[in-house]
Parts: sequence; C-alpha cells; structure tokens
Amino acid sequence: MPHRIGFIGMGIMGRPMARNLLRAGHSVTVYNRTTSRARELEADGARVASSPRDCARGNEIVIDIVTDSPDVEAVLFGPQGAAEGAEKCSVFIDMSTISPDVTRGIHARLKERGIDFLDAPVSGGDIGAQKGTLTIMVGGEEAVFERVKGVLEPMGKRITYMGPSGSGQITKACNQVLCAINLLGVCEALALAQRSGIDLERMHQVVTGGAGSSWSLENLGKRIIQGDFNPGFMVRLIQKDLKIVLNAARTLGLPLAGTALSHQYFRSNEAHGEGDLGTQAMYKVVERLGNFCGGSR
Repeated sequence: MPHRIGFIGMGIMGRPMARNLLRAGHSVTVYNRTTSRARELEADGARVASSPRDCARGNEIVIDIVTDSPDVEAVLFGPQGAAEGAEKCSVFIDMSTISPDVTRGIHARLKERGIDFLDAPVSGGDIGAQKGTLTIMVGGEEAVFERVKGVLEPMGKRITYMGPSGSGQITKACNQVLCAINLLGVCEALALAQRSGIDLERMHQVVTGGAGSSWSLENLGKRIIQGDFNPGFMVRLIQKDLKIVLNAARTLGLPLAGTALSHQYFRSNEAHGEGDLGTQAMYKVVERLGNFCGGSR
C-alpha cells in the first residue's frame, strides 16, 4: 500500500534510501539543508520541501537520517521544525545514529503532541542503502512498528523490532563496537602481511574463506588493498558513534577497552586531517605507527 512520506536528510545514506521508497511506489517529499542534494531526486518523482515543517505537512510518515543528536532535535523541534507541520497520529522514524537518552526524550516530546516515534538506526553503509539491503534495528512501541514495517522494507533486508524506545540505538551502538574492533583486526592483519612481504590480494582471497572473515575484511579490506579511502562511512561519523558507545559504557560502569583503542586510532586520523575519509583510513594510522607505507597503493 503506497504511503505519503516525508524524508529529511539527503546525504550518502538518505538519497538512495529515499530513492528506494520512490521506486516502491510511495509518494515522497524530501528536504535537505543543501537544496541541490534534494533536487537530485526530482527526476525520480520526489517533491522538494522548503523546510522540515513543509516536509512533514500532509504526510503520514516522516523519516529523518541526519548526523547527530542535536541535528535530529533541530529538524524536529527547531524553527520550521517537522513537529510543527506533522499531523496527529503520524509516525516519525529517526534512522540516524544518536544517543539513546536523547531518543527517549524525543519520544516523550512527540507523544505529548500525539505523534508516534520509532528509533530505527541502520547498518550496511552506502552500498546497503543503494541496494535496499540495510539492517534496520527498531525501538519504540511494537504496535507502531507493525503499522509502518512495510515502509521500511524497500530500504532494508533485515528489519528487527528490538524493544522500547532507545532499544534500536542501543543495538546500533553494539554494532558500532563490532565494526570498530573488526576493522582494527583487518588493519593489523594487512599490516602483518605487508611487512612480511606477502601478496595482499592473495592473502585477502585466502582469509576471507576462513574463520576470520567478516564484512569489514571482505569490503573494507579490499578497499585498503586498492588504496581506496573514499567514504562509505566517514571517520568523523564513526567517532561520533563511538563517543555515544563510550558515554553509555561510562554510565553503566562497563570497561570497553577495544572500543576505546579504536576510538584513539580514529582520533589519530582526525589529527592528520583524515576525518572525512572512509573508516578504512584507520590503516593509515597503523602504517604510521609501524613506520611503513606502500600496502595501500
């Protein structure tokens, strides 16, 4: 059944996600602070809104995927915010990665306005967004999730209800722990091969068939070998996510040493002006630490 959907945030992830909704037959209104990014979807049939409020007006469902907690609060509750234009009984779906505590606060504020809210962060990167194969982890009221699950299906392959408000964000935090630490293992394995004179492509072909294989090894390892540090997911964005993880761990009194180490490696990337590179640029840190280069050609 086609729905009227507002979609806020036309970045690396948002544009292909909105395009997949259009291809599925939904009526989609899009908004982005940089209007040119939103206009790229006009050829696919999207209407371009002038503000978040305009994007929400007349739509049953409003989706956003923006950078951080303050950005979500701004597009929802700031001047010309989407909450001003939303109808009662509409559903807001935040697909950003933000603080679980902020998420719960947003849920409460929207509930006071008669608006339902789900946190539904995603994993799978730009490739998953383009192919519609994202993993989507959802928090909020289960009845609301069941109402709108069909809208998520053009964007994701694995869509899972995780529990009350904030549960999606906690699950995404767990995912980011795994991504960061897996990537550190990939970088160290490639560094060992490089310094030992092993052919990197051949090593990669072998170990992706073994017990040590992972998404990071198969995809980011390949990019490292090819010298491709273009972002599927930027260093500065995973740093934002890891801060969320470490803040949650601090609240729980939980030591996460591997996550903290990965965070420090990415901080070295940022110190060298590499924050807008893909997360696979962690390999550059390993190169600097080992005083070698040439593995990434």
